[in-house]
Amino acid sequence: MKLERLEAIRKKYGLTCKQVAESVGISKEYYWMIEKGKRRLTYDLAVKIAQVFNAHPDDIFLDSKLTVSEQK
Repeated sequence: MKLERLEAIRKKYGLTCKQVAESVGISKEYYWMIEKGKRRLTYDLAVKIAQVFNAHPDDIFLDSKLTVSEQK
């Protein structure tokens, strides 16, 4: 699943993939693959990425189409 929200928020903050990747300690290639849905990420990494944008991981990575019962 492509993470359009992640790409959109990164662009809103005016950051490159490389800048976000360096902030969280991964390669720009790995970060790009996360954005494009080609790599999965750990919760810890999701938290680090969200912190770059002063957000909660759920706001970026959780599919908002899911109902509360489906999220559990």
